[in-house]
Amino acid sequence: MNWDWDKLKERQAQGGGPPPQVDELVKKFKQMKLPGVSIIIAIIAVGWLLTGIYIVEPDEVGVVKRFGKVVYDVGPGPHYHLPVPIETALTPKVTKVRRMEIGFRTVSAGPPARYKDVPIESLMLTGDENIIDIKFIVQYRIHDAAAYLFNVAHPEKAVRAAAEAAIREVSGKSKVSEILTTEKFRIQEETKLLLQGILDKYKSGFTVAAVQLQDVHPPDQVIDAFKDVASAKEDKIKYINDAEGYRNDILPKAKGKAAQVVNAAIGYRASKINHAKGDANRFLAMLKEYSKAKVVTRKRLYLETMEKIMERSNKIVIEDNLSKNLVPVLPMSGLLSLPEAKRGN
Repeated sequence: MNWDWDKLKERQAQGGGPPPQVDELVKKFKQMKLPGVSIIIAIIAVGWLLTGIYIVEPDEVGVVKRFGKVVYDVGPGPHYHLPVPIETALTPKVTKVRRMEIGFRTVSAGPPARYKDVPIESLMLTGDENIIDIKFIVQYRIHDAAAYLFNVAHPEKAVRAAAEAAIREVSGKSKVSEILTTEKFRIQEETKLLLQGILDKYKSGFTVAAVQLQDVHPPDQVIDAFKDVASAKEDKIKYINDAEGYRNDILPKAKGKAAQVVNAAIGYRASKINHAKGDANRFLAMLKEYSKAKVVTRKRLYLETMEKIMERSNKIVIEDNLSKNLVPVLPMSGLLSLPEAKRGN
C-alpha cells in the first residue's frame, strides 16, 4: 500500500485540505485481502493519519508546528496537517478582547459586585512627590498568534508588568491635582501608547485596545486632607466665577454710563461751538453795518442799550436846573405794593 506523500505535502502547504477519504482507504484494504494483523495495522495507520484533521473556529487562527517549529498559519475552517507528532496545530482566539485588572481583583461579579484591592500595584508616586492610588483596566487582544504563542513565556504576566511600568512612568510626570481632576483622559492615552510600545519591544503579539482608569484617589490615610484641599479649590473657582460674573455685570453698565457722559459732552461742545459761531457771525454782521454808518449805528446801539437798562430801573435822576419846575409826587402805588416789613422801614 503506497501513499502519495508528495500530494499530501502539497495539500498542507496550500493551507491544509480535506483528509484522505476513509471509505476509500477501507475499500482498498478489503481489495488487498490483508491478513488480520495487517488489517489492524492498517486501521491504526488510518487513525494516525486522521490525527492531522483539525478545525479552526471563526475567532481563531491555526498555527501549525512541524517538529516544534512554526511553519505556517491558517484561517477559520477545517484543515489537515501531517499526523502527530510530525505536525501539531494550536488555535488561539485572536478576536477576543482580553481584560486585565491592575490594582484590584474582582472577587465576585455579584450583584452586588465585590472587589479586592491590591495596593502593591495601585499605589504610586506623582511628579510632585505625592502618593496616589490608581486602579485601572487594560483591554487587549492578539494580533500575531505565533508571536503570542512563542515569543513570551508568560504573556499575561508580561502585560501586567508592562502596564504597571507604563502607568507609573506617566503618573510620575504628572501632578496629583491633574490626575485627580482634569488630566484623566490624557493619562489613559499616554499609558496606552507607552504600554503598546513596551509590548512591541517584547514582540508579544498583543494590541492594546484601551486603558481605562476605574478609581483614582489619594491613600486612605490622607484622603480627608485631600478632600479639604479639593473643597478649597472648588471654593476658589466659585469665588472667581462670582467675581467674573460681577465684573461682566458692572463693566457694561460702567461703559454705557461713560459712553452716555461722553456723548453728552460731545453734544454740549457742539452746542457751545455752534452758539459761539452764531454770536461771532452776528457780531461780524453788525460790524459790517457799523462800518457803513458808524455815527448812526453808535447812536442806535447806545439808545437800545440804555433802553434795556432803564427798563429795569425804578429810580429817576433829575438835573438840578430841571427840578425847580417839577412838583414832587409820592409814588403811593409803589409803596402800597411793598411788603409790611419794608413799608415799616
